[in-house]
Amino acid sequence: MNDDIYLDIGNTNAKWKFKGEYFKVPTGKFDLDKLPKSSKIWISNVSRNFVFESKSNNVLVESQRCYKSLKNSYEEPSMLGSDRWLAMIALYEMNPNKGFIVIDIGTAVTIDYVDVSGMHKGGVIFPGLLKIRNTFEYFSVSKKKNINEISQSSKDAWSVGTLELLVSGINQKIRNMKVSELDVNIYLTGGGVREVEEYLNFSYILYKNLVLDGLELFANNMG
Repeated sequence: MNDDIYLDIGNTNAKWKFKGEYFKVPTGKFDLDKLPKSSKIWISNVSRNFVFESKSNNVLVESQRCYKSLKNSYEEPSMLGSDRWLAMIALYEMNPNKGFIVIDIGTAVTIDYVDVSGMHKGGVIFPGLLKIRNTFEYFSVSKKKNINEISQSSKDAWSVGTLELLVSGINQKIRNMKVSELDVNIYLTGGGVREVEEYLNFSYILYKNLVLDGLELFANNMG
């Protein structure tokens, strides 16, 4: 086992993998200099608020036009978020000759579709639950989350309504995507999965550290 570090810096949390173990801290409290000593640090950074000093053993990963037979659909490949690309790499390796959909539920929700040939057909991005709820500061949030009920207070109505908006968006997009290819595996990842999982109307596989595992695969195959 090598001593490289695989680091995923998101808008909410910074996660890293070192010698087969996974770690996580809030991005605002993360300090690159406090990581263990390593030969190389492979970095995926999608947080605009985190800036680090470039060093010889730091490798900032960007999305590329292809990884083996996995093809990036973006006209400018580097404009695809590295976290989305790395998640697709991990699932591409797990799904030979089979299409898949990956849903990352976090600060933003991203949904990407890769067909049986390895072609990334595209995806969508929309705000996560916290971002949606922060659009109106004067609405507070309750613990109520049964989207099948209507509410008798503004707090409950806002909580249920925003959750239903997110759930409906995910369910509808999956329905649309599956029309073209019915035999696909659907994967969920991200810190917001718990909020929505009981209301999703499709079968899925939960994969907690998808980006980090994809980053390690990328480093081993392209580095």
